[in-house]
Amino acid sequence: MILLDLNVILDVVQQREPHYRPSAAVLERVIRGYDRACLPAHALTTVHYIVARYQNSAKANNAVDWMLRYMTVAPITHAVAIRARALDWPDFEDAMVAAVAEAAECTTIVTRNVRDFESSPVPALTPCEYLTSLDNNGIPKGA
Repeated sequence: MILLDLNVILDVVQQREPHYRPSAAVLERVIRGYDRACLPAHALTTVHYIVARYQNSAKANNAVDWMLRYMTVAPITHAVAIRARALDWPDFEDAMVAAVAEAAECTTIVTRNVRDFESSPVPALTPCEYLTSLDNNGIPKGA
């Protein structure tokens, strides 16, 4: 299972160029069932807030419903929060993402900010890197 960082979701929801296409391609794999994906729980509230603020609440609700349809929500438990703090990273939100991915036993974090995850217990790849890491059958190499 892969963990999708919030920036990948927002690239698609907000159609942010030049990142839209590779992020959408990763999400397309999830929608088609080729990959299983999860999100940290805080991604739902953040997406809802951003979409409601800049568009409207109906679109925000649709975005959350879409995420719930295709992705698992990885919980932020007390133990996960303690693990995130123990990572002692400058950006606590990134530490939380790494700790959630570790607890959910994800193989990869898909994010545009791989530099922020250099010392992550779960390796991070950009959407482009993730897509090129797949073999000709669409399976992660080495799996």
